Amino acid sequence: MARTPSNMIPLGTIAPEFYLKDTNSNNVYSFEDLKGSKGTLVIFMCNHCPFVLHVINEIVMIANDYRVQGLGIIAISSNDIIKYPEDSPELMTDFALQHKIDFPYLFDETQETAKAYEAACTPDFYLFDNQNKLFYRGQLDDSRPGNGIPLSGTDLRNAIDALIYNRILNEIQKPSIGCNIKWK
Repeated sequence: MARTPSNMIPLGTIAPEFYLKDTNSNNVYSFEDLKGSKGTLVIFMCNHCPFVLHVINEIVMIANDYRVQGLGIIAISSNDIIKYPEDSPELMTDFALQHKIDFPYLFDETQETAKAYEAACTPDFYLFDNQNKLFYRGQLDDSRPGNGIPLSGTDLRNAIDALIYNRILNEIQKPSIGCNIKWK
């Protein structure tokens, strides 16, 4: 299991636009279509990564807790489905049903969106403010598969709370760690 850290792109970076197909609805969406009134969380993830499987229930809980407060939630899978067929759009739909993901789970077939965001791993989290400026990029929390630290979502939840409630965010942001994106 590779341990790839996320790229810590500069805070304030504007969210790159995209047009991707949602495997839950078969609709094509842009960032503008899905952004929230208070901010937007973009998560690069996939179906098979043990790091994603470790945190998926917490991701769904965060989505359920914060969508009602004006946070847009977007998940994107950019993996090469030729080498990793378990990440195919059809299986993304199944994965979403199995894990009760009712926010868009988009397929980045060309991998151009992952490149635009400089995404490196799964899961990789990008929290943008209501002006589409990067507010937080980093880890969910300190829990990793097998490290014995309970899953809490603390780092990401604190960042979302700071964004929504206009609080000061700790400047120290730890990179996410996960499986590398499976490039073509």
